[in-house]
Amino acid sequence: MNCTNCPRHCFIPLGKSGFCGVRRNMKLDTENVSRIFSIAHGKNTGLAVDPIEKKPLYHFYPNSKTLSLGSIGCNLDCKFCQNFSIAHSVDDSTLIEMPPSAIVDTALRNGCQSIAFTYNEPIIWLEYAIEIAIIAHQAGLFTIAVTNGYISPEVRQKFFDHIDAANVDLKSFSDKFYREYCSAAVEPVKETLCYLAEKNKNQIKFNCNNNSIYRTWLEITTLLIPGLNDSEDEIEKLSEWIFSNLGSEIPLHFSAFRPADRMQSIPPTPSSTLFRSRDIASSKGLKYVYTGNIDDPIGQATFCPQCKQNIISRNRFNVTEYLINEDQCCNYCGQTIAGEFVTDY
Repeated sequence: MNCTNCPRHCFIPLGKSGFCGVRRNMKLDTENVSRIFSIAHGKNTGLAVDPIEKKPLYHFYPNSKTLSLGSIGCNLDCKFCQNFSIAHSVDDSTLIEMPPSAIVDTALRNGCQSIAFTYNEPIIWLEYAIEIAIIAHQAGLFTIAVTNGYISPEVRQKFFDHIDAANVDLKSFSDKFYREYCSAAVEPVKETLCYLAEKNKNQIKFNCNNNSIYRTWLEITTLLIPGLNDSEDEIEKLSEWIFSNLGSEIPLHFSAFRPADRMQSIPPTPSSTLFRSRDIASSKGLKYVYTGNIDDPIGQATFCPQCKQNIISRNRFNVTEYLINEDQCCNYCGQTIAGEFVTDY
């Protein structure tokens, strides 16, 4: 039997798991036939209340709180994984069993405005994520996916129809990089980004009463690794592709690498690399380009693309100034700012 969740389309014999380690061909107690299902269904590695800026999402209800949860396994094998202890794990014995309703209740009790599926790749446990999302929307909460975008066309709509905002890791603009360092390919990720950019044009927001199809706000993160995906040529091509295929208003986050997993010998990304990359992307027409994982108040601030005034100031994950009005426009010149913003900051 083949798993159709991601582009690998793993053939999985009965009782065995696919590349991700957790999607298994098995017979459930209540069914007579086998099917592909996650061994971690209904379980998570724990919950954490985070600022939404940590995802990172800078244009989706800034300064709000999100309840983060993840599971185990991954459909990529990134040698630089920041969460390798869970992404490489296939042991579900240490996970916490928690029904979707309990997760939603926890989010509400902690004053969260959203629930984020993060830490490991949520597409490999999409059944659990969707169950949570349905109840979350009924309770008035938003849902967020932090994803590698390595998702098959067969389930792409099924998953993202339940997601209000997504941050997609575009790990490189090079297929060679994806093959050598992620055991994957870049094209499916680009297809996911194009799908979300098109879906984002749909201005219908989620309505709990009529279950309208709604937009999924999109932001992109690229982790810059010294000597591997940080050349000026690659940053230029990446930025030009985003501008031409996704539009000028998709926020792009350049994040600093820290030694991790099987890349302990590579040094951290110099701040100068992030500054240069931000300048390049801005010069290619992208309106909202940010730096992450370094102290850089300028690179983490939102500037109005028309009057160039600083309209959202950030200190790491904290919003310190907010100058967007109730019409989602710049307080200085009235320019509409792309995203979804609070009206009572």
